[in-house]
Amino acid sequence: MRKVTFGGANSLDNYIARPDGSVDWLLWSDEAGEIMKNFWANIDTIVMGRKTWDVARANSPKNTANPYGDIKTYVFSRTLDAGELDGAIILNDEPGAFIRDLKQQDGKDICIMGGGDLARDLFEAGVIDEIGFNIHPVLLGRGVPLFHQMSLQIDLELTECRQFKNGCVYVLYRVKNQRFSSVDSDKL
Repeated sequence: MRKVTFGGANSLDNYIARPDGSVDWLLWSDEAGEIMKNFWANIDTIVMGRKTWDVARANSPKNTANPYGDIKTYVFSRTLDAGELDGAIILNDEPGAFIRDLKQQDGKDICIMGGGDLARDLFEAGVIDEIGFNIHPVLLGRGVPLFHQMSLQIDLELTECRQFKNGCVYVLYRVKNQRFSSVDSDKL
């Protein structure tokens, strides 16, 4: 079964971007570059929400092509019509069921990119296997949140923690289990 990793970079106060979507506060390092190089070698599929897709396209050298090249890219959207757009497959399906099916298919691992809304849906569906983030030494105060309120508890096991020279901290967690909320446990 393919592994699904939710990952990226965030501020210490849980934001992945400023309110306008900018990420000018990110600190680049060779250490992060090495982790990314190893990670990208083991995936062949990226899944993201439409807002993340918009940012990726705007920041790519060619705004009309998939910024991830040959990597299969799926974009969940409530506003775009399902189909192909600039090298990505636009989906309006329920994300949890889609990822559950995708994990059963042959291929390399799967990367969940971007933030909050899509990740919450996938955590609640129980399809994310690990979380890896480069935490930056900055408090943005406001912006696009990394995590949104969920209806259940997700227990994690730390598998890697590395401090970078620039003050960032890389963490990788394995998802251990999910605990039902009190509302859900009443239905069992």
